[in-house]
Amino acid sequence: MTKLTKRTVEALKIEVKDYFVWDNQIAGFGLRVMPSGAKTYQAQYRKGGRTRRVSLGRHGKITTDQARKLAQEVMGSVAKGDNPAEEISQHRRAPTVAALCDRFFEQHVLQNCKPSTQGEYRRAIELFIKPAIGAFKTVDVERKDIADLHQKHRDKPYQANRTLGVLSKMFNLSEIWGMRPDGSNPCRHVPKYREVKRERYLSKAELRQLGTTLAELEAEGAETPYIVAAFRLLTLTGCRLSEIQTLRWDYITDRGMELPDSKTGSRRIPLPAAARAVLASLPNPDANPFVIAGKLPDTHITDLQHPWRRIRARAGLEGVRIHDLRHTYASNAVSGGMPIQMVGKLLGHTQLQTTMRYAHLADDPVNQAAEENASALDAAMGMNTPPTNFLRVAR
Repeated sequence: MTKLTKRTVEALKIEVKDYFVWDNQIAGFGLRVMPSGAKTYQAQYRKGGRTRRVSLGRHGKITTDQARKLAQEVMGSVAKGDNPAEEISQHRRAPTVAALCDRFFEQHVLQNCKPSTQGEYRRAIELFIKPAIGAFKTVDVERKDIADLHQKHRDKPYQANRTLGVLSKMFNLSEIWGMRPDGSNPCRHVPKYREVKRERYLSKAELRQLGTTLAELEAEGAETPYIVAAFRLLTLTGCRLSEIQTLRWDYITDRGMELPDSKTGSRRIPLPAAARAVLASLPNPDANPFVIAGKLPDTHITDLQHPWRRIRARAGLEGVRIHDLRHTYASNAVSGGMPIQMVGKLLGHTQLQTTMRYAHLADDPVNQAAEENASALDAAMGMNTPPTNFLRVAR
């Protein structure tokens, strides 16, 4: 035994086998000399009848004085009843974020989420979460790590926020699974980016152009009757893309479309005469159970995005998304005076606030009615006030 100093450590010779040199000032503080030449500071103690050893760091990476201080901290924690070596061993065996992602997907997402949601979760995990923090120990992830990941994708606020949502759910479950302490979710208090909701509605002229384009493509045979029918049905019913894409003939009843499962669970969607006419026009020679039949027997069309790009380009509707047909259905209903609650029921919204994004459109018929009524009263009074765009700013 000798007092370990920089000079004594560097003077130690390399042997064929590794050996230990112990400090004569702090019990359990020593140095391990390896045949490779590596010299590693150690803290050794007994716990539960066993000798345990903690590596403090390699000479050259830390100084002898730093190692001595670390050894004192280890011995102090042992005196309080802790077991540093076991804690380090457990940490090494602790699951990584990548392992948490896999368990989260297998035990939660696959069992509780719909296929479209599963795809969104898998994309967030594989493209954004695993590359950034997949190698981190789950227990070590801090709020700043989440904030850094979120900030890295600030140019895509929608995707950044969806990824943050996936992370938050994942770390909530990590607490249930015993991977992290209760209440330690690192996503807490990480603010989401502001998202600008797109509100694109087709005008009457654009709807006419879309209808004309669909008719021309159908007559030319450039698009299949099923593709044309899909977009007609989306426009006439306000359904979500998946609801029309996976629609089956046995869902069609006298009461409408009886969907056993949708984004918001089972629901019945009214089928107006115009939509039923579209269904009646469809051929079904192979008795395909799906309305929007695919090329193979008993399948539905899986890709409507590419056909839509062709259709909207020809119709001069660049930038219009398939989901905007649903917005158009809703905006037309609200502008026509339909109560917001009824619009929400038609769209299958479970919360009124989801439908309230269209509420401002209800002002149009009200304003028109007010204008017509005031004009009649104005004429009756003999005022015959000319129209004006005058606006006084309130003070």
